[in-house]
Amino acid sequence: MTDPILIYPLVTFRILFGSLLLFSTTRFLVLGWIEPHYVEPSFHFRYYGFDWLPILGGHWLYLIHGLLLLGALGFTLGYRYRWAALLVFTSFTYLELIDLSFYLNHYYFVSLVCFLALFVPANRALSLDVRWGRRTYANHVPAWTINAFKLLIAIVYCYAGLAKINADWLLYALPLKIWLPAKDGLPLLGPLFAWDWTPYLFSWAGMLFDTTIVFFLLYRPTRILAYLAVVVFHLLTGLLFQIGVFPLVMIGVVTIFFSPPWHRQLLRRLARWFDPWHLARLDQVAVIPYRLPISRRRPLLSLLMFFFVFQLLFPWRYLAYPGNLFWTEEGYRFSWRVMLMEKSATATFYLREAASEREKIVINRTFLSPHQEKQMAMQPDMILQFAHHLARHYGTEARPIESVRAEVYVTLNSRPSRLLIDPQFNLLEAREGWRPKSWILPFNPPASQSAR
Repeated sequence: MTDPILIYPLVTFRILFGSLLLFSTTRFLVLGWIEPHYVEPSFHFRYYGFDWLPILGGHWLYLIHGLLLLGALGFTLGYRYRWAALLVFTSFTYLELIDLSFYLNHYYFVSLVCFLALFVPANRALSLDVRWGRRTYANHVPAWTINAFKLLIAIVYCYAGLAKINADWLLYALPLKIWLPAKDGLPLLGPLFAWDWTPYLFSWAGMLFDTTIVFFLLYRPTRILAYLAVVVFHLLTGLLFQIGVFPLVMIGVVTIFFSPPWHRQLLRRLARWFDPWHLARLDQVAVIPYRLPISRRRPLLSLLMFFFVFQLLFPWRYLAYPGNLFWTEEGYRFSWRVMLMEKSATATFYLREAASEREKIVINRTFLSPHQEKQMAMQPDMILQFAHHLARHYGTEARPIESVRAEVYVTLNSRPSRLLIDPQFNLLEAREGWRPKSWILPFNPPASQSAR
């Protein structure tokens, strides 16, 4: 892991990943998503343990996106790289943490990549830091600086594949059996999606792709074909589903599996157009290593070991919770379970003041955007957060809210809707935490519904 290796895969990774961050942030601003995402809703769902994080107002949010743009630009160009990487990590992760309803696996992945980027010398070649003498040039780096990103990508793919090994996905082709027929109007591929066997083909292909693709990328004779499979797979998922720039991110970062000479040739083409000053150095034969100060080696090794042990173990926490994972969603997030279910729900909240027998019905959209309401209605921890918010909003010192209950009906993978939580349970008696939520009703559909 500490043997010197050519730096070029790390440099390509820096340029591609930084460019994608620039594109993604610019797209977010141009489409005008700041207001509907962060400003218009009067309530934001918080991640457990991060409710202390302040939610800044509209002007501040534009400033944070501006800082993210600047950080991404510095990251890409290798200008004041460490500060740029820190700016990208903190600003992107802050925007991710201020509303749980916008959780996506690829946001989490981007934050993790930004975190790892803080500790690697990706600016020691083909960068403004070297060009302007802020950092010394190096053409070799410790192997772990590249392998760390490979390992993270391997975890993402393999865990996503393992999560697909379940009855709904493999035996009943759900939820693809629901989604694909709705895409039958697409040019060329549309008629294919109307065939009965297509969802089964896509389900098995998706599982096999995720569980094996990293091994084919690591094996040099199959690497080119494996990368073509990555491109086709992610372009197809991007075409079929609204998942933003995630397909482009994966297509870009997976290039790190290619050999250093391959990356050197790619960078020579870039340098010819953008930075001829680096051409001679890219062809330099002498080994010029990057040396991490001895005082930093052990702390950094300990941090990376903790980071990857956490990434390997945390997705398995769902085993500590009873019931159907897709139903309860306890332990579902941060486990690389990508597009495994189709859920829809309705939630009606009933409030009762102290010393009163009458209940009030809440209009959810008074507080929430349509997206927030949709996500909240199917996720118990968000239902609990919203219930406590309603009690604080409507309650007064003279007339506090004594009870908040919710009648929540959820349909999972096209099965008939069922009650998600006990409709008589007072949600004010519960607090968020790691323990199982006893007020979630069990998911026990009749056998006749299991294959729907």
